[in-house]
Amino acid sequence: MSYVVGIDLGTSAVKVMLMNKQGQVIKESSKSYPLIQEKSGYSEQDPEEWVEKTKLALQEIVQENRDIAEKIEGVSFSGQMHGLVLLNQDYQVQRPAILWNDTRTTKQCKEIYETIGEEKLLQYTKNPALEGFTLPKILWVKENEPEILSKTAVFVLPKDYLRFRMTGELHMDYSDAAGTLLLNISEKTWSAEMCEKLGLDVTICPPLVESHANIGTISANFAEESGLSTETKVFAGGADNACGAIGSGILSVGKTLCSIGTSGVVLSYEPSSDLDFEGKVHYFNHGEEDAYYTMGVTLAAGYSLSWFKDVFAADEDFENLVKDVGSVPIGSNGLLFTPYLVGERTPHADSVIRASFIGMDASHERKDFVRAIFEGITFSLCESIEIFREGGKRIDTIVSIGGGAKNETWLQMQADIFNAEVQKMASEQGPGVGAAMLAAYGCGWYESLEQCANVWLDVVKTYQPNPEAVERYAELFSIYKEVYQDTKELNERVQAFRK
Repeated sequence: MSYVVGIDLGTSAVKVMLMNKQGQVIKESSKSYPLIQEKSGYSEQDPEEWVEKTKLALQEIVQENRDIAEKIEGVSFSGQMHGLVLLNQDYQVQRPAILWNDTRTTKQCKEIYETIGEEKLLQYTKNPALEGFTLPKILWVKENEPEILSKTAVFVLPKDYLRFRMTGELHMDYSDAAGTLLLNISEKTWSAEMCEKLGLDVTICPPLVESHANIGTISANFAEESGLSTETKVFAGGADNACGAIGSGILSVGKTLCSIGTSGVVLSYEPSSDLDFEGKVHYFNHGEEDAYYTMGVTLAAGYSLSWFKDVFAADEDFENLVKDVGSVPIGSNGLLFTPYLVGERTPHADSVIRASFIGMDASHERKDFVRAIFEGITFSLCESIEIFREGGKRIDTIVSIGGGAKNETWLQMQADIFNAEVQKMASEQGPGVGAAMLAAYGCGWYESLEQCANVWLDVVKTYQPNPEAVERYAELFSIYKEVYQDTKELNERVQAFRK
């Protein structure tokens, strides 16, 4: 029996999965680590935590059966995107990593637009300048910690640093590089012109590789500390969203992922970089070679529901909270919700806007509010799908994972609002499975990632759009889209009264 390992380096924990050739999870281990939040808007992490916690998780994977270590053919990675790790010429970490959810870089985003120009930036990177991306973080260090940047030999992203510590080899894959705002996405090269205009040395950008590239083997030192074998091949891996797409089978035209966690993501496969969405949605390199994906984000998707539960049903479980949603008609008896609890990302990059319930009256019950939250979250995600379709993409099959796939009513609602077939998977491991699939493909177990997906992934149920419901929801969706514009100025005016 042969195995591969997928390592998913997340924001709060690392998850390690041991999988066999049939795509079965044989064993898994997860280890958490803390955030460093010294000021409002700051979010940092000690890269050494990633290394030590990964060692512990790997030790758990192999400790019960030492023979397993010799049978692990390959290891690959999924990683939190956009985080900045700065290394000096000896490849030592110079400061804590600045993470994707750090928002201190508004000034630097403005600088990028002023220096590069919005049109030129979109031409190169196909993405707007947002605080979460890596380039604004580098510019923040340049302005506020110049002595550190002057000693920087190379920057990497979180999973790349972990992989370096496991192998001694330093690279970045295209899917993660696309989230730095320094990659020319179409040409798959670092933009020397952007670096020069922004006063950065392009040599701090690491060598680029494909996600399935074999970059080396486990070093003797890391093998001794983790229990792995020095014969185990190590593959580059990909960004968490790219690996989530692979682990959900989003590997062909027409296939789209809807993932509802704390935030919500709609991600769609694209075989080329030809489409132009004018920066309205993200456009990144896929973990599959020479493929891409478009992505829209709802900041407070599942969070909207958990917020409602914490405030109005703290002593109940989610199952009881949502059990009557199916008895509420389309439109929640005239109640409409916009999920802007923490601002919004797609299609409105707006940190000031806040959520609204529209149409409340004394007849509404709690179940109406819960149904309205379901519908509002789904409408927000549908705005990204609408942008995809208007840009020329075909959206006909949507794989739903996360909280939105745990409720039958919500799954049918997604089919009706998205006007597409919605599929529910047999199991949801997402990015970790995608990382393991990259290792399996890299080891030669399968001729393609799509072939691997056909063996490893199972669809257990499909939901078809109901024509009458599609028509009703289209009418409600048009009303939903007006709420943002109608409440934008009001939210700006009441912002001064927020705590």
